[in-house]
Amino acid sequence: MTDGPLIVQSDKTLLLDVDHPLSDACRREIAPFAELEKSPEHMHTYRLTSLGLWNARAAGHDAEAVVNTLLKYSRFAVPHALLIDVADTMSRYGRLRLESHPVHGLVLVSNDPAVLREVTRGKKIAPMLGLPLDEETIIVHPGQRGFLKQALLKLGWPAEDFAGYVDGEAHDISLNQDGWKIRRYQELAAEGFWHGGSGVVVLPCGAGKTIVGAAAMAHAKATTLILVTNTVAARQWRDELLKRTSLQEDEIGEYSGAKKEIRPVTIATYQVMTTRKQGVYAHLDLFDAIDWGLIIYDEVHLLPAPIFRFTADIQSRRRLGLTATLVREDGMEGEVFSLIGPKRYDVPWKEIESQGYIAPADCVEVRINLTDDERMSYATAEQEDRYRFCSTTRTKHDVAVALAKKHADEQVLVIGQYLDQLDALGESLNVPVIKGDTPVKERERLFNLYREGEIKCLVVSKVANFSIDLPDATIAIQVSGTFGSRQEEAQRLGRILRPKSDGRSARFYSLVARDTVDQDFAQNRQRFLAEQGYAYRIIDAEEVLS
Repeated sequence: MTDGPLIVQSDKTLLLDVDHPLSDACRREIAPFAELEKSPEHMHTYRLTSLGLWNARAAGHDAEAVVNTLLKYSRFAVPHALLIDVADTMSRYGRLRLESHPVHGLVLVSNDPAVLREVTRGKKIAPMLGLPLDEETIIVHPGQRGFLKQALLKLGWPAEDFAGYVDGEAHDISLNQDGWKIRRYQELAAEGFWHGGSGVVVLPCGAGKTIVGAAAMAHAKATTLILVTNTVAARQWRDELLKRTSLQEDEIGEYSGAKKEIRPVTIATYQVMTTRKQGVYAHLDLFDAIDWGLIIYDEVHLLPAPIFRFTADIQSRRRLGLTATLVREDGMEGEVFSLIGPKRYDVPWKEIESQGYIAPADCVEVRINLTDDERMSYATAEQEDRYRFCSTTRTKHDVAVALAKKHADEQVLVIGQYLDQLDALGESLNVPVIKGDTPVKERERLFNLYREGEIKCLVVSKVANFSIDLPDATIAIQVSGTFGSRQEEAQRLGRILRPKSDGRSARFYSLVARDTVDQDFAQNRQRFLAEQGYAYRIIDAEEVLS
């Protein structure tokens, strides 16, 4: 027994003593392979999952490193059965391999004939396979590469894909480091992706994921399709690529609701790609329009199901996913792993902060007491209406307005989910509101005025969650959200993390109605903050209003 901060349990849970002097070091070392489940004040609960261990394996962490970390920090003897389970689970990744065959095209290979026989007996696997070539090799039917990887993952035998990629149509792209220099972690992320072939890079909002994409394009030197969340994000990508690479304006096309340009580098929105006409996804043909050498999925944690389905068909193209968090609220992390690729690079937000590349953040939960009338209305509301009610009370409105006015000299974002709530806040604060029906030109105009400091406060809906570059935003006030979404918490915190010219910290307020479902959801959202090493403090609304 040692005095370590970690208690490793046989049910694959890890308990981290937050008050221990080694807790930060331990959290950083277990983050690549363990997922945070609960984060109360003193003891955080992590869990070891197969997918987490396989992602760690693909990112270069072997079982020995994971086991050594558990032994190094554990307060008590680590259950022997768990150590064996970790080694066995991680060894499953790569026991099956997809490879190219000079005669038969694609084959599934294993050095363990028993594993190969086991998976080929699966009802969903067998139709994707042809004849065996020997006891370690079996032919895979053309076009089944992605679907086979999905099916194998579900069986618990994730295949490592060595089948290679088409180069795509060549197009010269290089980084133009005139007046700036690529950061070391950005370079490592792009290299990790390139050497892995396909996969996901996880970096904080504001840490320059676009630069990683540009560096990957410089590796590929080929036509590139970039998929983004919305038109504003598409235009920010275009501006960054013009600034950071050798690409010229006529080489970059926008494929959105407003434009349908196909160029050597084409930036398309998920929305237009998943628009149906008479039941058909007409725009998915864009995937086949050019011999793409690289496909980049921005905010890959938001990938819509139709894009997943089409991605299964294009496994011979290199694919790069970019995200601030691999958490998907629909539980489809396995689809990202099998179809886009495993995690190739990840770095804790606090580590990037310590290097000065994102701003330090003070996370504050403001607990609000509802009035007696509001409490009674909440208690008698239907179950499905309670979150909306407690998120949009007049009391919360007043606290949000008071907070925004308290920070009137700073750049403030008030962020929420419910449009009538946002309209009311915009009216009380006499500031613009940006939501889904705000035209793209008007959004860009307002964002530009905000960047220039002519507008000090904006009220924004979830359309501002993604890919919006607002470098000088220092205060975010979250009034409502998508229930307990950790993914959304990451995006919203990310809106204020660009480093400030004067070195100021950012502050992220989350307004929470006490003793309601709002408080329950807030605890889930805050797991993301704890996972990244952020402490959050709780204050009473009276402190804000006094």
